[in-house]
Amino acid sequence: MKIFIAGGTGFVGGHLTTELLKRGHELILLNHSHSDSKIKGVRYHAGDVADAASYLSAMKGCDAIINLVGIIREFPARGITFERLHLNATSSMVQSAQHAGVLRYLQMSALGTRIDAVSMYHRTKWRAEEIVRSSSLAWTIFRPSLIFGPGDSFVNMLAGNLKLAPVMPTMGDGNYRLQPIHVTDTARCFADALDMPETIGKAYELCGEDRLTYRELLDAISEAMGKSHPFKPALPLSVMKPVIKALEGFRVFPITTDQLQMLLEENICNGCWRETFNFQPIRFSDGIRGYLK
Repeated sequence: MKIFIAGGTGFVGGHLTTELLKRGHELILLNHSHSDSKIKGVRYHAGDVADAASYLSAMKGCDAIINLVGIIREFPARGITFERLHLNATSSMVQSAQHAGVLRYLQMSALGTRIDAVSMYHRTKWRAEEIVRSSSLAWTIFRPSLIFGPGDSFVNMLAGNLKLAPVMPTMGDGNYRLQPIHVTDTARCFADALDMPETIGKAYELCGEDRLTYRELLDAISEAMGKSHPFKPALPLSVMKPVIKALEGFRVFPITTDQLQMLLEENICNGCWRETFNFQPIRFSDGIRGYLK
């Protein structure tokens, strides 16, 4: 297949590109600037994901389109907003696909996305899904939980903090649960779906084997690094919420109100995706040991 990918140069995109190339596909990756690919089977196309005119020509002749674009935090001064990169980008991608005559379309969403979500992140992800669902495309939507693996942000950030000091404060009691999925498992689902017509018109929640509280996740990371479990003092939410609200506008501040809300909501699913894709996901401890050790 000839596949056009937006977000193909990011964390998940890099692993998906590797997986698709192994399967013999030809790839066109949307990029912010011109780049001469040195990888056989990969061509880069310069364009703006929210500007359909900048990449419509590159979609023509493709067999499938994959949209992986998403942000976890806004930086409005730099044009990085949920409205632009979740909604405008999806709208542009869907319209371009339809104009280019490409039927097959895969969309990256997020676990927890729903119409009545509290966080702007989840609300805009849901509205982006609505754009896809209302199109004439043969679509499949994936909603992954926290994605971990070599090059991830979240686990590597926590590991970096643990290297500095054996103390990791938690927001509230730290007993909210996550169900992380390995990036190669996520990439495999995307790649498999291209050859599975039964996935058309379906949305899949992707989560791993392990349901871990945030406190257990910190302990697992420590163990993978060969360290003792950290001291985890609980920071009262009544104190932290106004502090985060006041400081989230500063780029160096590590968390936003939206991110706190999503953490407290938990991020788990029932794992029904395995009935369709039929493989055993990588366990969290096994997966992180490979790149944190």
